[in-house]
Amino acid sequence: MSLHDALPKVTREQLAASRVLVVGDVMLDRYWFGDVNRISPEAPVPVVHVTRSEERLGGAANVARNAAALGAQTSLLCVIGDDEPAYKLIELLTHSNVKAHVERDPGLATTIKLRIVSRQQQLIRIDFENTPTHEVLLAGLARFDALLPEHDVVLLSDYAKGGLTHVERMIEHARSAGKTILVDPKGDDWARYRGASVITPNRAELREVIGRWHSEADLEQRVSKLRAELDFAALLLTRSEEGMTLFMDHGVAHEPAQAREVYDVSGAGDTVIATLAAMLGAGVPLEHAMAHANRAAGVVVAKLGTATVEYHELFG
Repeated sequence: MSLHDALPKVTREQLAASRVLVVGDVMLDRYWFGDVNRISPEAPVPVVHVTRSEERLGGAANVARNAAALGAQTSLLCVIGDDEPAYKLIELLTHSNVKAHVERDPGLATTIKLRIVSRQQQLIRIDFENTPTHEVLLAGLARFDALLPEHDVVLLSDYAKGGLTHVERMIEHARSAGKTILVDPKGDDWARYRGASVITPNRAELREVIGRWHSEADLEQRVSKLRAELDFAALLLTRSEEGMTLFMDHGVAHEPAQAREVYDVSGAGDTVIATLAAMLGAGVPLEHAMAHANRAAGVVVAKLGTATVEYHELFG
């Protein structure tokens, strides 16, 4: 039995009272599905006959969608372009019950990740992206300050696309307002996340920052040093098939992996931090929130592509 199964059930009413503000880099995930029956005469590459397409929320938009799917009141602050993918993003967010607060940059191409898939295999991914202007990012910071009083938990989802250029000031302002701050980090400069309540790296992301560890004791020592240096109240390490480990001042808690069948791990990190945020906003203690997040990850990896976990899947 996992800790999740032994926990008091979190009610729909508790989650409906959870107010989560997601801030970060959004993208539109486009999928073209088709069959490959021949090689191109122009070059030694497969010819894909596209038979259907799908569009899904990606990046911070998928994080927000995950929190909303559990029933939390979810807002998303982001920068997008003034183009067709931007309007599609807004439409998908509305359908996902996410309240979008967007800053538009006419010079920005809204980020698209186009995946071409045949027989469940991804053949190629094509990215369209650039970075937003300084002016629109400052406007986003002002909007962030205005939204803070309406939310309990701030979730910063960094995909290194420029949307969190002012992340230090956002954390400073959120801390001053007494908010819980969760960060899904990117890159090796974590000083910019100083003062966050919980940071949620995977193994590769943590190794970039603290180096390769040689034992659990070594890992605990390195994480403790990092947390002290950067004033993180807690660090939640997601470890794929090894589950996840939560490092706090009063000790370490571990949850083994829940997945019986792993179909697709893309977006699992989004589900983990979104579930954590929704639970903390509902008043669930951090260790219990981790157990629910671990269970949610086990559900979502059995689905294809970036997916969500509904309340009934988590609690029956």
